[in-house]
Amino acid sequence: MKIAIIGGGISGLTAAYELELARKRGADIDWHLYEASDRLGGIIETTRIGSGDDGFILEGGPDGWVSEKPWARELAIELGLESDLIYSNDATRKTWIHLDGRLQVIPERMRLMVPEDLTALDASPLFSTEAKRAYATELTRSEELKASAPAHDETVATFVRRHFGHEVLAKIGAPLLSGVFGGDVETLSVRAVMPQFVALEREYGSLIAALQQRSSQRGDTPRQPIFTSLRNGLGSLTAALIATLPAERIHLNSPAFSLKREGKLWCVRYNTPSTRDIPGKAKKHFHHVFLATPLDATASLLKPIALEAAALLPTEASSATLVCLVWPARPVQDPQVRPGAPLTIPPGFGFLVPTTNLSCQPDPEPVEGEMERPASSPQRHEPQLLACTFVDQKFPHRAPAGSHILRAFFGSGSAEHFAATADAEIAAEALRQLRYLMGPLPDPDPILTTVRRWPRSLPQYEVGHLERIAELDARIAALGNLTLLGNAYHGVGLPDLIRDARAAAKVGVGQTNL
Repeated sequence: MKIAIIGGGISGLTAAYELELARKRGADIDWHLYEASDRLGGIIETTRIGSGDDGFILEGGPDGWVSEKPWARELAIELGLESDLIYSNDATRKTWIHLDGRLQVIPERMRLMVPEDLTALDASPLFSTEAKRAYATELTRSEELKASAPAHDETVATFVRRHFGHEVLAKIGAPLLSGVFGGDVETLSVRAVMPQFVALEREYGSLIAALQQRSSQRGDTPRQPIFTSLRNGLGSLTAALIATLPAERIHLNSPAFSLKREGKLWCVRYNTPSTRDIPGKAKKHFHHVFLATPLDATASLLKPIALEAAALLPTEASSATLVCLVWPARPVQDPQVRPGAPLTIPPGFGFLVPTTNLSCQPDPEPVEGEMERPASSPQRHEPQLLACTFVDQKFPHRAPAGSHILRAFFGSGSAEHFAATADAEIAAEALRQLRYLMGPLPDPDPILTTVRRWPRSLPQYEVGHLERIAELDARIAALGNLTLLGNAYHGVGLPDLIRDARAAAKVGVGQTNL
């Protein structure tokens, strides 16, 4: 059986790994992977500066995965990376929200916007009295909420408002969920992006009651860390995958531009690496094709052969621009270095900026639980920073002791604004906004910055997504021997993509015995 894998991101690489395992065990398959760019790994891209304890690990894409989903960890261990697994520093975990001109901390023991302990809200300046009352009332509305849970899909915004009201949605619900899914809570499907909360509502009604019950059942059992990563960056995962694959089966700079049926086989037409700046063209026939391409490339390949199926793909996708900024440890009493302001990083993992809340109004006096911002306030404009991760505080082994890495994120509107902007200007804008949001940053400027642009990289799971994907799966199955892989279907995280790719490859291998 001849098998083509189109796309060399984590989905395509994982499928290739599974097929190669089967081939080595004796399965009668001949697989080849075709990647449009000159590198494998897709959005996973790690830059390593220096080595050992003196080195910096900069991620150009995701920096880890959610620990409760086991599939990425299982693959890492299988590839011999168990000793490289590292975990988030949850003992010091805090998340901050920039509201009313200053950073305000989200109360402890919250899962997204749901508190496990209502007393943690008492001293928090983040919520009004009305919002705190809404939280307390939700705990008493279990039967009402269970009875009123709709039989149909709904938006995340509608779901959160039903439980906690608009203030909770605006202040932390929307920023947190937009940070994960990059989308608009007024259109995102709650069943697709928050299935665990939908299930808790059906069982308990009150989400707070559900978390409290789960906590009671857990007892003194230690919680697993929220995030997992690898000591040398996620690039070591893709490197370990690539090391298992025969080089002659990997074809870089070979974008597929046509897919169609010819008899019982699939005909894949693709460009071959350029000779004298003139790309070549080639075609090959396969029994089975794994389409592990980004959303727009998948739509382009599907439309000529299955227009109704292509119409079921997500149409909206968010973009991201990511800036990494590196400051070394400050020298001790070095007369050659001009004294500068200290780096005022609050404890925790980072902060979020609600898109409607970059206020330029005079600030009230700060209260406990808040960080005062600098006096100089730039006028609100696009692009606007959406989030920042304090890398060296979130994960160990990312930077030498005393040094710092910040990851600043801009969203879709900013990505379009930056389309023709040089990397240096984007980094300067990120630094300017960080200084406004956080206060003084070290002088001189960072010793290193990297900029990565990921246009339309995160498909939006809008209301009705699960039903559309079920119909899409049925239509693709009817075409025969074609599999869609990637983040447009059944999950956006690395564990989800790894799970789907491994399962699909095993099904493909099983067909060789038919």
